[in-house]
Amino acid sequence: MNDGLSTEGGHRNDGGSTRAPWIVGVSGASGTPYAASVLRGLLAAGESVDLVVSRASRLTLLDETGLSFRDAHWREDLAAWLARGADGKPDTFDVADALGDVRYWAAGDLAAGPSSGSYPSKGMLVVPASTAAVAGVALGLSKDLLQRVASVTLKERRPLVVAVRETPLNGQTLKHMVTLDEAGAVVLPASPAFYAGATHIQDLVDFVAGRVLDAAGVPHQLYRRWEGELGGALPGD
Repeated sequence: MNDGLSTEGGHRNDGGSTRAPWIVGVSGASGTPYAASVLRGLLAAGESVDLVVSRASRLTLLDETGLSFRDAHWREDLAAWLARGADGKPDTFDVADALGDVRYWAAGDLAAGPSSGSYPSKGMLVVPASTAAVAGVALGLSKDLLQRVASVTLKERRPLVVAVRETPLNGQTLKHMVTLDEAGAVVLPASPAFYAGATHIQDLVDFVAGRVLDAAGVPHQLYRRWEGELGGALPGD
């Protein structure tokens, strides 16, 4: 993979074609392991990634993992984050060679490449999506780069997947979710399922991440798919 940080002037990869990343926005809702699993899945599939981490999500990341996320050291901090399992154990995943084509944009940079519809991308995945982020995108507020990129994604008719992480949901948030659905977004609550035979917290996280990737059309092997066989995920006697 090439280094996505030096792709100004056309954003071309080694093959000469225009670089078209998936943009991943991480908002301040609880659920940073969901974001990590989605990012690992995209990179495992060979996808280019542009990353936007909101200011609020840095507090959540620190609270849930003990890790900081700093603009000046984003690659180092991202590697530590993606290597950590959902159970908090460090170095669970080997991501040392996986971050070649990741580009990071500061949440306050409203002049960043993805803020324009002319910037090529495959679409955007907001995971986890807080109710504040849902409201901001539904209302077109564009108060930070994450919301602006989501609005651009909608206006350009590109795929937008919003993994909402909140419970219970009040009426206003439900209305905002309907607005996003009507605008063409996929509203995907972070609701783990159990038919895939989960035996570990990572399995539950990966199920939600896998459903996000399914909605984006990105191949993965994060969870066992339903095959019409009752009890198929149960361990053998």
